[in-house]
Amino acid sequence: MSIPYSGGCACGAVRYKLSAEPVAMVDCQCRQCQRESGTGHQSHMVFVAAEVEVAGSPSGWEMIGDGGTRKRTSFCAVCGSPVFMTFPDNPAIFILRPASLDEPERYRPTVVTWTDAAQPWDHINPTSTAFPRMPPAG
Repeated sequence: MSIPYSGGCACGAVRYKLSAEPVAMVDCQCRQCQRESGTGHQSHMVFVAAEVEVAGSPSGWEMIGDGGTRKRTSFCAVCGSPVFMTFPDNPAIFILRPASLDEPERYRPTVVTWTDAAQPWDHINPTSTAFPRMPPAG
């Protein structure tokens, strides 16, 4: 049994907890992630088929990714902190924003995506496996 991952927004109005292990820990440098994060990349902990408990009432908005994927970003309506992302067409996937973790040190990225869109000032771990766009499925 894994140690649960828990966390939430900056003000505490939205909280989550899940006991699965992530299938990937990714830093994404696509323009959507840059705009949403306000910096050079966004970090993601990807879970598949995890039982997730969410307390509070997160707000959200939908966007279409560069590959045509519908994504829903959830954030706190009180403080505005981004907390997690889901995929309406693939509800088994749940993505945490690692900075929202109670123990953010548990995030250890090993993959970088969309390096073709990287900003020259955004320096990420050079030992991570890098992909110019999204890695091949499979």
